[in-house]
Amino acid sequence: MLNIRSFNCNLLQERCYVVWQEPGRCILVDPGCYGADELEALEDLLSQEHLTPEAILLTHAHFDHIYATKALQDRFGGIPVYLHPAEQIILDENAEVVDSLNLTPPEVDFSWTPLQEGPLRLADMSFEVIYTPGHTPGGCCFLDQEAGVLFTGDTLFAGSIGRTDLPGGEYDDLIRSIMEKLILLDPGIRIFPGHGPTSTIGRERTGNPFLEPFNEPEEESDPELEPVIIEGENA
Repeated sequence: MLNIRSFNCNLLQERCYVVWQEPGRCILVDPGCYGADELEALEDLLSQEHLTPEAILLTHAHFDHIYATKALQDRFGGIPVYLHPAEQIILDENAEVVDSLNLTPPEVDFSWTPLQEGPLRLADMSFEVIYTPGHTPGGCCFLDQEAGVLFTGDTLFAGSIGRTDLPGGEYDDLIRSIMEKLILLDPGIRIFPGHGPTSTIGRERTGNPFLEPFNEPEEESDPELEPVIIEGENA
């Protein structure tokens, strides 16, 4: 059974996820913890659940999704960080964007492994990396097909889609990514976005106002999807 805990992080209320199945082993998705208090809350959960992170998955490289990446990589013995190579330009521009918001810039000198579309096995969990450019050039989503869980970053939200007016954003690419790679998935798959509450593919297919020209009737979900334990605010 898959376990998911979420934390709202930093000024932009970014969602960081702790995901585990096997006792003692977990991965982190988009650790945007800002400041000592938020990082301590994450580490407290890891300690309480007796979890050791084995990898960090980044849906993209915007500053609010990566704040704690360097600290956590150092804290846990240089664990691998996975990021699409097209995100290098976003890493390079983070300092300028953060400066305009009067925030402390994230440390971006962590080592990372280039993501490729396809299967990825981490901490005894199997994910499918889905390349979804649009919000940023190298945005990716992570699908656990067996559990019926999709981490969508800032590509697809409950009732919304990612913005494309920031450097590197491209609206046509975003719509293509969503319609060709996400919305065709099983309607019962739960989405865990980078901001805001969870949803399902079926709910977004039928009711997301930003996809209104493409909305279709909702289908029955797959009854064989694995149960998921979800805890955390707005989960």
